[in-house]
Formats: sequence, structure tokens, C-alpha cells
Amino acid sequence: MITQTDPSVSPNTPGMDAVKDKLKATWMDGDYASFARFMEAGAIQILEGWAIAPGTELLDVGCGTGQIAIPAARAGVNVTGVDIATNLVRHAQGRARMEGLEAQFMDGDAEDLPFPDASFDMVTSLIGAMFAPQPDKVAAEFARVCRPGGRLRMANWTPQGFVGQLFKVIGKHVTPTPGVVPYSLWGDEDTVLQRLSGNFRDITLTRKRYPLWRYPFRPEGVVELFRNYYGPTTRAFSAVGQKGEEALRRDLVEVYKTFNKATDGTTWLDSEYLDVEATRI
Repeated sequence: MITQTDPSVSPNTPGMDAVKDKLKATWMDGDYASFARFMEAGAIQILEGWAIAPGTELLDVGCGTGQIAIPAARAGVNVTGVDIATNLVRHAQGRARMEGLEAQFMDGDAEDLPFPDASFDMVTSLIGAMFAPQPDKVAAEFARVCRPGGRLRMANWTPQGFVGQLFKVIGKHVTPTPGVVPYSLWGDEDTVLQRLSGNFRDITLTRKRYPLWRYPFRPEGVVELFRNYYGPTTRAFSAVGQKGEEALRRDLVEVYKTFNKATDGTTWLDSEYLDVEATRI
């Protein structure tokens, strides 16, 4: 899985181009629209907690298929969504058209956002921009496009939570991309403070549990769903090949069982994230 790059890797080298190409291909693999529908109820709860007023000029970075951008637009927020995965952007555009919403969606790199300075009242990212390979560039872009006094809200998986452990297991079976460090540092308080404190004030960091992440089948079935629909897991199974897939599946099932709160033959994933709130200086 592509995570964050070592600072020794120049963003202008062919190596960085390859990292970004792999990142894009990973998130375009599988069927994220089908995968994300199990998380959308929880995403809406997080969005409601962020209390975005109607008329706010909002940029949603790593918007995926519109999990929070579409509901925000329904509530009267002026939404622009960007994502590196073209197929996810097209899906979000289709949803907006079907509902007659004015939300705008476009291809975009969190490290090089295609907007003028101070374009937005608020910047959000729900489990999205944290996967970009150059986190300092992401933080700088958030600050650049956010108006003075504007708000930043992020939800980022923590290293200790379910998704952090999921990728730790994948890393045992699939050789990590050279020159990268764990994406989940976006879920570490000290690291986030370091990245944001130069351009943001009133930074509040709160560990929370992702709400309503449920599946109507056992962890073994959830692993298969992730394999078929969630790009990083799809790629991991492809990388290990037929000989390694049983060991990968076994270790993944153990992680899902560990973080399963349900006791009735279904799966309710208990996944910790870091809620980030800050104000642009």
C-alpha cells in the first residue's frame, strides 16, 4: 500500500512518479463504490458532527465516491470534491447529476490542488488525503487553499486501530514500496501537530471510533468483500499470488475477528480514527 514518502525522495524524480502512479492504480482497483456503501452511514454521522453551515464553500480532498460531499451538498453546502482516482470522481459526478445537486467533482492531487489561494471557507478529508505520499505537501496545500479564519477537519486512521493493523498485516505479506513510511502517522497526535502548527491555530485532536461500520456476515465474508472491492486489499492478494493468498487470508481474518464488536454472526468493526479540527491562521 502506498503511504508517505521519505523526505529524501524528491517529488520530481521518476521514483515519485512511479509511487503516485501506483497510488492511483491502487485506489482505482476493486469497486470502491460498492465497498463504501457499508461505511456511508458512519460517514454521515461524522459529517453531522463537523457542523458545516449551508452556503459554506467546502473543498473535500480525497472525496472518493462522495461519501460526505453528496450529503453536504444536499444540506446546502457549496461542495467541490477532488480525488486522485478518476473512476471514483466519475461515480461522484454521476450521483450529483442523479440528485440534481450543484456539487463539483474533479480529478485532483492532494499535494497540488488545482485552485487559487484562499479559495475555500473549509477543507475536509474523510480518510482520504492521509494516503497521499508527501504529507508535508498535503498540509501546505490545505493551508494555501483555505481562507484565513477558515476551518480544517480531517478523520485519519490511527496506527493502533483496525485499519492501521490491517495494513500492518498486509505489510507482512507484501513488500512495502521503497522510500515510504506509514500513512497512519496522520493518526498520530504529535505528527499532526508538527505538520499543521505553522499555518493553523486552535488545533484539537480527538481519538474516536468510526460509527456504524457493519456487515451482515461473519469476518471471513468481510475479508472476501475487501478482497473483491477494496483496492489495497485487492492489490495485496494479487501481489502474493495463489501460493500466498491462504496465509494472507488467515492473518486478515484474525485482524477482523479481533476488532469485531458483534456477537451474532455479523461483523461490526471497531475502528479508531483521529478527528482533526483546526483554524487557518
